[in-house]
Amino acid sequence: MNQQTPYAIGTPGKPWGAAEIATWRSRQVKRRDFGQDVLRAIDSLRERFDISGYGKLDYDGERFPLLAVRTLDWRDDLPVMLVTGGVHGYETSGVHGALQFLRDHGGDYAGRANVLVVPCVSPWAYERIHRWNPDAIDPNRNFREGSPSGEAAALVNLLAPLHGRVLMHIDLHETTDSDESEFRPALAARDGKPFEPGEIPDGFYLVDDTENPQPAFQQAVIEAVAKVTHIAPADARGEIIGSPQVAPGVIEYALKALGLCAGITGARYTTTTEVYPDSPRATPQQCNDAQVAAVRAAIAYALAAPAMT
Repeated sequence: MNQQTPYAIGTPGKPWGAAEIATWRSRQVKRRDFGQDVLRAIDSLRERFDISGYGKLDYDGERFPLLAVRTLDWRDDLPVMLVTGGVHGYETSGVHGALQFLRDHGGDYAGRANVLVVPCVSPWAYERIHRWNPDAIDPNRNFREGSPSGEAAALVNLLAPLHGRVLMHIDLHETTDSDESEFRPALAARDGKPFEPGEIPDGFYLVDDTENPQPAFQQAVIEAVAKVTHIAPADARGEIIGSPQVAPGVIEYALKALGLCAGITGARYTTTTEVYPDSPRATPQQCNDAQVAAVRAAIAYALAAPAMT
């Protein structure tokens, strides 16, 4: 796919309208089951956690409950550690890493922190193994009030009462080869722009917040994950996916300004993980383990850090 090979939908240079979006949506096929993969796993945790719905999505008669998993003995005097996964439904280890963390370590912080996990923000996209929702909207550019993404709007509403109380928010993602072969070309076509090829980094990396950089926090997460899987090197320009590397395996984005999930709460410590599942050096289980290692390291750092004065 390059600038000389037009995307299969739309007219080069012309943004999509309703007809093109409808054509794109008609080509999205269910490839896995949210109920079997995610809801069943969450249901198995009911004796150990408080599980509650925070909304429902209804897409052409397909209904998806949105579920959050919380510390069973929630205490208002404790800091909140927030984990989100599946903002992009196709990024598998974001969902299954969050579920694995809950199963194996979610109860480790009793009496020290409240843990809140939203394992699958985008269930329709999870089933289609896609980045967008059925309206061809990327939730991870739309986490704001009045969002056109139902997935993003529901999560913003869930977290609004916790603003100022979330100490750490880690958002679990992947960078895949399909970003370059499908999703970025589709984005360019949708927006009527030329597609300019990029490079997919081989390995794990993090996205810090340009407006609130926490380099020591990012480094602690990188060091923990490096014991599980390899860290992505910068390219020949010193960049990772087009952004300057500010430390080994770390780049920065303006999280809130870009409408990214990790910018919702105003937490002191924020990061977005990026696992590379298509690497010949990584297995699916290793990807899940990397996400779990990142979550545990992020919580450990936040708990050990001195309080702000």
